[in-house]
Amino acid sequence: MPLPSRQTLLNLGETLLIGTIGGAVLTYAGIPAGWLSGAMIAVAISALAGRPMAVPAPLARVVFVLIGISLGGAVTPETLKGVATWPLSVVLLCMAMICAMFGSAAYLKKVHGWTMLSGLFGSAPGALSQVMAYATQYHCDLAGIAIVQTIRVVILTALLPVVLALFGLIPTEGAARSFAITDSLLEIAILVGVSTSAAILAHFVRFPGGLIFGAMLASAVLHGSGLIHAAMPWWIVSAVMVALGALTGSRFANTDMRVLWKHVAAALGSFSVAVAIVAVFAAAATFILNLNLSDVVVSYAPGALDAMMILALALHLDPIFVGAHHVARFMLISAALPLFVKIYGQTPAPPPSKPPEKRPVQED
Repeated sequence: MPLPSRQTLLNLGETLLIGTIGGAVLTYAGIPAGWLSGAMIAVAISALAGRPMAVPAPLARVVFVLIGISLGGAVTPETLKGVATWPLSVVLLCMAMICAMFGSAAYLKKVHGWTMLSGLFGSAPGALSQVMAYATQYHCDLAGIAIVQTIRVVILTALLPVVLALFGLIPTEGAARSFAITDSLLEIAILVGVSTSAAILAHFVRFPGGLIFGAMLASAVLHGSGLIHAAMPWWIVSAVMVALGALTGSRFANTDMRVLWKHVAAALGSFSVAVAIVAVFAAAATFILNLNLSDVVVSYAPGALDAMMILALALHLDPIFVGAHHVARFMLISAALPLFVKIYGQTPAPPPSKPPEKRPVQED
């Protein structure tokens, strides 16, 4: 693999510096998950202003593995007490996602003149690489779909912690362990080594969100069995949040402002429809199954898998519950996309001469 160019390193340095400043501002302003949302907002604004914001794919993959290790460190026997109710909650989640997708797609078709297939692609909460591949093959509005998807992810990542805090739904403390000086460096090395191996294996077999989920499962087993007691240092977790926020914000790189404004109304409208539908199912899951409302809100939120899982860690929620639901959502969308294409797609015409712009790597 060739070494990164000097320009690539300069762009990365600028991206992370801007993200760190944005994260520090919101964190010290008392905003929950400020490192994540602050970095994302600052980098997104810089990208829209024309700065070359970018996080290389190799670094993104390292970030995904570290997210998984940190999430697994929050697992305790207490977090698994309600596991019997999870299948019913996942069923309600799948119903919510299907209803939200068709509701948002119908809105985009009726109000903004999209085709039903483009609307479903723009509304699909996950499997973005598959969505864009199908959208390219069937010549849908790539720019519109990318903008609608990105705005939904950014709004959820930025506002969800604030909304939960306003309603007093963020626990004052959680199961996550904090790093101590007495933690064994050998334990840290074992934790990182085993979790990274599991992440690579899960990614190799194409498990949904494999880098995150593989590392999380390995870390959870090591911590839950008592073999490992050490946790990732807080400054590494904060750095991971900054990097993930920068990665999400950099999705606005190379976005034409005129094209962005053209699709803002469609993005906000479809987002509102999806959130309203999902909220009904989340409320039903909370009251019928007697689940924790904040866990359900983050689990049912139609955001990016990586961002929602790191939010669970930052907000002291149940990481395994949230992770299981978002992986289930990912698998549902992956299975549903071919059906949508078969029902609503037409025989694709020859491919366009100009390929679509590359977007930053996302685990979701």
